[in-house]
Formats: sequence, structure tokens, C-alpha cells
Amino acid sequence: MKTAISIPDETYAEAEEAARRLGVSRSGLYAKAVAEFVARNRGLGVREALDGVYSVEVAEVGEALARAQAAAIADEGW
Repeated sequence: MKTAISIPDETYAEAEEAARRLGVSRSGLYAKAVAEFVARNRGLGVREALDGVYSVEVAEVGEALARAQAAAIADEGW
């Protein structure tokens, strides 16, 4: 698919240099960069939703569970 984008001159120059240095076409460089950005940000929104849930929920460990955890750690010999 072809598309047109606008980027700052400095970014364009840096991208041209990177493509030359890496031995890839300009299109290949942009395609790889966009693919990596999309992959890295695929789960964005999930963390924010979980933060929203857990920011209003009180996270407390019951006394019995705290004792059981402490007893289990004590047996590890740390």
C-alpha cells in the first residue's frame, strides 16, 4: 500500500541516513519502524484499564495468608 506522510526535515534526513547505513530502502525502513511501533503498543490501554481497576480496589492480604506466606519464606533458608 502506498501512503504519503509529513515528517520534520531533520527526522527525514536521519531516516535517510539510517536507511543508507542499514542497507534498506526508505520504504523498508518506514515499514519496519511502523511495524515495531504497532507491536510495542499493541497492549496499550490494557495497562491503563487495569490501573483504573486496581487504583480503586484496596489490595490487602488477609492475616492468615500473610502468616502462611511468612512461614513458607522462613523454610527457604534465605
